[in-house]
Amino acid sequence: MSNISTLRAQVEELRRLIRRHEYLYYVLDRPEITDAEFDKLFQRLQQLEATHPELITPDSPTQRVGGQPVEGFASVQHKAAMLSLDNAYNADELREFEARMKRALPGEHFTYVVEPKVDGLGVALLYEDGRLVRGATRGDGRYGEEVTHNLMTVRNLPRRLHGPLAKFTALEVRGEIFMWRQAFEKLNRGLETEGEEPFANPRNAAAGSVRQKDSQVTASRPLDIFIYGVSYAEPDPFRDHWRTMEQLLEAGFLLDPKDRKNTLERYRRRCADIEGAIAACLEVEAARDEIGCDCDGVVVKVDAIEQQRRLGSTTHHPRWAIAYKFPARQAISVIRKIDINVGRTGALTPTAVLDPVEIAGATISRATLHNADEIERLDVREGDTVLIERAGDVIPHILRVIQEKRPSHSKPFRFPTRCPVCGAEAFRPEGEVVSRCSNSACQARLKESVLHFGVRRAMDIEHLGEAVVEQLVDRTLVREFADLYRLDVTTLAELERLAEKSATNLYNAIQGSKGRGLSRLLFALGIRYVGEHVAEILAQHYGSMDRLEHTPEEELAEVYGIGPRIAQSVALYFRQPENRRQIEQLREVGVTMKEAGVTAGPRPLAGKTFVLTGGLETLTRDEAKDLIVRAGGRVTSSVSSKTDYVVVGSDPGSKYDDAKRLGVPTIDEAGFKKLIGKGGTP
Repeated sequence: MSNISTLRAQVEELRRLIRRHEYLYYVLDRPEITDAEFDKLFQRLQQLEATHPELITPDSPTQRVGGQPVEGFASVQHKAAMLSLDNAYNADELREFEARMKRALPGEHFTYVVEPKVDGLGVALLYEDGRLVRGATRGDGRYGEEVTHNLMTVRNLPRRLHGPLAKFTALEVRGEIFMWRQAFEKLNRGLETEGEEPFANPRNAAAGSVRQKDSQVTASRPLDIFIYGVSYAEPDPFRDHWRTMEQLLEAGFLLDPKDRKNTLERYRRRCADIEGAIAACLEVEAARDEIGCDCDGVVVKVDAIEQQRRLGSTTHHPRWAIAYKFPARQAISVIRKIDINVGRTGALTPTAVLDPVEIAGATISRATLHNADEIERLDVREGDTVLIERAGDVIPHILRVIQEKRPSHSKPFRFPTRCPVCGAEAFRPEGEVVSRCSNSACQARLKESVLHFGVRRAMDIEHLGEAVVEQLVDRTLVREFADLYRLDVTTLAELERLAEKSATNLYNAIQGSKGRGLSRLLFALGIRYVGEHVAEILAQHYGSMDRLEHTPEEELAEVYGIGPRIAQSVALYFRQPENRRQIEQLREVGVTMKEAGVTAGPRPLAGKTFVLTGGLETLTRDEAKDLIVRAGGRVTSSVSSKTDYVVVGSDPGSKYDDAKRLGVPTIDEAGFKKLIGKGGTP
C-alpha cells in the first residue's frame, strides 16, 4: 500500500472514531472516552489534514470552520411548502381550533404535541442516504436561498444522520436557526470591540450570520438549530409527530447536548386532549424568562400524522397546527428627554428617558431608540406619549408614538453632528445607520479604549486590568494612549492595590509594549473596521505608519482585503486632527511605527494569488505563506481561474489536478524561491 493510501486509511479511521464518540456523547449521553482522549483524536486528525490538505473532505469533523466565500445564493425549491401558522391568543381560541378540526373530521379524538415557538430563521435541510446535501432558508415558502455551506458550520446540525433515519433515500427536516441570548450578548460585545456594528436582536444576528457569503464568518457565530419536524420522507413510515421528534434527536439533532437539563426539548409536551395542551401552553408561558432564547409563543400540533394529512392545509397555514402567541409585554409612558450616549467604539446611541412604568415586574425608565433613522421612522419627539414593549422580554424599545397625545409645541428631534462629549465630528459612513465620534481619545470612550489598547492581541500590556485603568483615567493620569508611556513606578505605586513590585511589573510591561509593531498598534488604536486581520493587511502592505496615514482613500480601497468601507473609515480616522496628534504623541514616546520585515519599496508579489499543495522540503506551509504575504501576495485554500500560481510540493493532492485542468501555472519549491527573489517573474 502506498504512503498516501496508508494516510488516507488513517484519516478515515479517525473520522469514523470521532463521529462515533460524538454520537455516544451528544446523542446517547454514554461517553466511552474522556474529553482529553477525544481531543487527542481530533487533534491528530487536524494534524494529518494540515499536513495533507488533499485528504480533507467537506464532511470531515474538522470542517465546521467554513470554506471559501461564495458570490451569491442560488434559489432552490423545497420538497414541501414552508407555510405560516395561524395564531391563537387565548384558551378559547385554542378550543375553537379543535372545534374546527372536529367539524372536518367528525367523531375523531385528537392528541397533541406542544413545543416552544423559537424566534429565529426557518430553514429546510435535505438529507439523502443520511448525508446532508442541501440547506435552504424559508424564502417565499416554496423557494428559498441555498445556504448549505453556511449551515454546515452550525455546531449541533449533523452532516450525517445516525440510526434508522440514516437509511432514508430522502428526508427534509425543518428547523429554526437561532442564538441563545447569552451568546448573542457576547457576540455583540465582541463586534463592538472590533469596531463592528452590533446586531439589534438575536433573530437578526442569526439571519445575518446564515446569509454571509463567507462561511468562515458564519462559523464564528454562536448558532444553534431547534428542529421541529419532517416535511418530506422517502420512504415515509412516520405515524406520529412525537415519535418523529424522538427519532430526529436520536439521529443527532440534540440541542445543547452539554446541558441536557436546560434545553428547549424539555418544554416539548405530549398532551392527551386540548385542555392538556392549553395547560402546557400556560406552563411554557410562565417559564418564558427561563428559556434563554427569544420565544414568542408555543406551537400546538395534532400528533397523528394520518390525521394531519386528512386535515390538510390552506394556501397560508396547515389546519392541524396553530401558534399560541404570548401576550405582548407593553405599557404607555411619556418621553421627557432624548439622551445621546457615546460608547467605546464612538457610537452615538439615542436613549429615551421615560416616566417610570412597570412592565412584567420591572420598572422601565429608559428605552433605546437605536439610531437617527429609527427616530425619524417613528417620528419620536421629547414630550411624546409612546407605547413601549420589552423586546425579548429584556430590552425595552418604543413601538409607536400616540399622535393624538402629542403636545402642540413639540419639534422634531435633531440628531447631533458633533460628539456631545468631546465636540469632535460625528460621522456616518454611507450605507450605515449609526453615527460615531471620530476622536479615538474621546473621554466617553477612554476607559474601554485604554483597556482594548492593552489586551493581549493588541499591545499586550500585562497587568493593565480594569481596576488599574479605572484609577488611571479617574485620576486624569491617562487622558490619551501616550500617557501610559509617561507613567513612572512611583506614580503607579500610589494606585490602590498596587504595591511597588506590582507597579514595577506594570511599568516594565508598558515600556516593553513599545516594540510590538505596526499591525498590533493599528488594532490597538480601535479604528473602526480595523480588527486583527485588517491591521495585519495594512501593516504588511504599507510597512510604516507614515506611509499609511498619508495614503488617499482611493488607494486604500484598492488593497486586497480592504475595500471601500474599510478604506473610508481608515482615511477618516487619519483626517481627524485629534487622531493625528495622538499618533504623533505615541511616536514621541518611542512606540514603534513600523512593521518588522516589511520594506518600504514595491513588493514583488503584489496582487498575486497563490495556492500551496503538498509538502515543501525546506519550508513549512506557514513559512511559505508568510513569505508570500510579506512580498505582497495572498494565499487561498482552493484553486480557481483567478489563481496566479500553485506551489507544488511532494505528494500533491487534488489542487494540482485542478491547476492542470484550469491551466493555472504550477511551480516547485525552487521555482517559488526564484519567483520571490526575482521580483515576481519566474
